[in-house]
Amino acid sequence: MLVLGIETSCDETAVGIVEDRFALRANIIASQAELHAPFGGVVPEVAARAHLAQLVPTVDHALVSAGVGLSDIDAIAVTAGPGLAGALLVGVSAAKGMALAHDVPLIGVNHLRAHVEAAQLEYGELEPPLLALVVSGGHTSIVVMDADGRFRQLGGTIDDAAGEAFDKIARFIGLGYPGGPEIDRLAQQGDPTAFAFPRAMLHDDSYDLSLSGLKTAVIRELRRLEAAGEQPDLADVAASFQEAIVDVQVAKTLRAAGAEGLDQIVLAGGVAANSRLRARFAAECEANGQRLIVPSIPLCTDNGAMVAASGANLLAAGVTSDLGLAVDPNLALAAADATA
Repeated sequence: MLVLGIETSCDETAVGIVEDRFALRANIIASQAELHAPFGGVVPEVAARAHLAQLVPTVDHALVSAGVGLSDIDAIAVTAGPGLAGALLVGVSAAKGMALAHDVPLIGVNHLRAHVEAAQLEYGELEPPLLALVVSGGHTSIVVMDADGRFRQLGGTIDDAAGEAFDKIARFIGLGYPGGPEIDRLAQQGDPTAFAFPRAMLHDDSYDLSLSGLKTAVIRELRRLEAAGEQPDLADVAASFQEAIVDVQVAKTLRAAGAEGLDQIVLAGGVAANSRLRARFAAECEANGQRLIVPSIPLCTDNGAMVAASGANLLAAGVTSDLGLAVDPNLALAAADATA
């Protein structure tokens, strides 16, 4: 059973092919980073137009990589949300045309669920219940995958997601785009205790997160130092800023796991590629006797393989979509059980 997955929720045109739910046959990503770099962030209209240009060549590349033809594909899975409306429409429209033309099932996939299920391509069948932190440019969510395979969101960002905060501070201090990898590299040369940046909502009772105040605090501190004629060490700034983000995400995720009585933690999403976040989770989980499940970096960033894997799971459960499948930029994780 071959499932082709299409991911166009933001700024990556990605196509993956998965066989029998767990075997990765192809994972091709056409990056738009150079297109958005001059703006320091994703421009929705630019992203949608780039998807239009890149999608067919990316599908062809994936098929060649997998050594199969489109006639060999048994189902088409596609991200239906959440994400940028125009970008999502490109992928969903293409998926509908392919499914109709080849008379195969169409499967709408929730982007957040797909990030979690990407782990099965390297770890095999996920064994719920488990807790997951899905952290990326647009999402920071703490979710539970219950024993029946259904998802519950315990908390999430109330303003900026982690990846968005990384991009904004990277741009402010003159680093490139995307900002997450740039901050990560620079932080490795700095002192994470050099600046006492705030850890918003660290000790409150919810599992929600907030990074807008942290971003503002960094900018204000840098402007204060500039006004005083002082030149901060940007590596120290990056390390201290990164540590503030990591502290809250690790603490809240582990607190949620303890409250839910869960000893398996999945770290997923593009920001899960951050070296400090991965190292802190690895150390904390080992100390607590918890199992950490974290995909390799190519399966953390937005990719088509995760969509194919999630679609294969839905197909195995008898869940498909009709040609009326709509995109939903704010698709809730609870909707992932019945697709969009």
